[in-house]
Amino acid sequence: EFLTEAETAKVPGRPVFNSLINLIEKGLINGIVSWHPDRLARNSIDGGKIIYLVDTGKLQSLKFPSFWFENTPQGKFMLSIAFGQSKYYVDNLSENVKRGLYFKLRHGGWPSVAPLGYKSDRNTRTVVIEPKTARLVKESFNRFASGEFSSMKEVRDLFFRNGVTKRNGKSLHFNQIRGVLTRTFYYGLMTYHGETYEGKHKPLITKKLFDEVQKVLEKKYNKKPQKHEFDFTGFIKCKECDSFITAENHKKYYRKTDHRAEYVYYRCVKKKGDCSQKYIPQVELESQLRETVSRFSLCESWKVKMLEMADNDGKKDRKFAEGELQKLSVSFDDLEKKLDKLLESYLEEIIDTESYQKKKNELLQTKKVLQEKIEEIKTKGSSWLEPMREFIKEASEAAKIARAKNNGKDIATFAKKVGSNYFLNDKRLEFLPVAPFNLLAAPAPAASQSAANLQMCCAPNRNRTCISSSGNCYFIR
Repeated sequence: EFLTEAETAKVPGRPVFNSLINLIEKGLINGIVSWHPDRLARNSIDGGKIIYLVDTGKLQSLKFPSFWFENTPQGKFMLSIAFGQSKYYVDNLSENVKRGLYFKLRHGGWPSVAPLGYKSDRNTRTVVIEPKTARLVKESFNRFASGEFSSMKEVRDLFFRNGVTKRNGKSLHFNQIRGVLTRTFYYGLMTYHGETYEGKHKPLITKKLFDEVQKVLEKKYNKKPQKHEFDFTGFIKCKECDSFITAENHKKYYRKTDHRAEYVYYRCVKKKGDCSQKYIPQVELESQLRETVSRFSLCESWKVKMLEMADNDGKKDRKFAEGELQKLSVSFDDLEKKLDKLLESYLEEIIDTESYQKKKNELLQTKKVLQEKIEEIKTKGSSWLEPMREFIKEASEAAKIARAKNNGKDIATFAKKVGSNYFLNDKRLEFLPVAPFNLLAAPAPAASQSAANLQMCCAPNRNRTCISSSGNCYFIR
């Protein structure tokens, strides 16, 4: 039975895929033939379902012309890598769009909506000065720097009197006025996502005038800078109320010893109502995070072995791809010959116009499919190999990071890399390991679970897991 899915594999819930899973779970089918694992899943939930069905024996066979799979621990490990790479490919599509934006920025162009005082020229695809609003922007800077304007309200009123308003006809918001007065674009430098580029557009003011305005703004509207920067905020939530965990710095003075000490505590912000969860000292939270990181460690000897095995599999993969390319190239050449013969038959009036067009359309459709397959093999090749190498190298650094001192930021960065959905529940850290790191830390009872529903709790007395080998396969003890 051939099944074709029209919906994207980026998100779970595809009807055709779900019906396929139901057929497998009912025992009606036990094998799948697909072009590549990324045709089956490009999200962690669907990929986890496939691996779970393989673990339980309900799915006994997976065949791909462009990807080797064998129902062994090593094969499932490679399949998990392939699913992770497929998800990465989808996520990377947005990066391709960003690449075009940054290309334009590097060449002095502005890739977004033209700022106030400018307009977009569709012919040249650049921003040019809009005389009316540009005059108001210049006047605002000059009068604010000179002290004639003492507040942003006066700048807002200037724009309003001259017809520069929001779409509903109301005055511009104060944040919009502040955005105008603090925008480096007006003296020739473009700031985009925190990075600065030199623009080719004509500036409205000088940098000297801009700096003078910034000094005035700093005196009038300067906000107190945050005193403390905490390492473990921004990615942990409260399990009870789903609010984020924040941090506080407390000072304590000991009279007997004349000693002052500072302590950091993490607690729920309790923005969503009452919450009974108590605070946790930073030392306890950091200890649990270090334990989390250490669970994903890989010893040096296994790093060397796994890199060697990955390289060997990569060579086999490339050899297989070369064979597939050769077969497809032969089919492509045969198709070209058929098109030539079809055209000759039509020109010699052996076949009528209707038959010619019908057969030509069929051959062109087949040709397009072959072209896409050839291009896909050429483009992807052993695309899984580099991510796998990176994964092995990162896992080999885990123990070193966990043992190091005063490296809270490194601990937080690695923790976010190996897990997601971090929660604090009764001072215990819970999280969801992400592929492929979950294969390094999952205990034996959970080894058959999918990455989508596997949950670990960081417990000090849990035995560390390790990776061993049997022949050319990996398995988890």
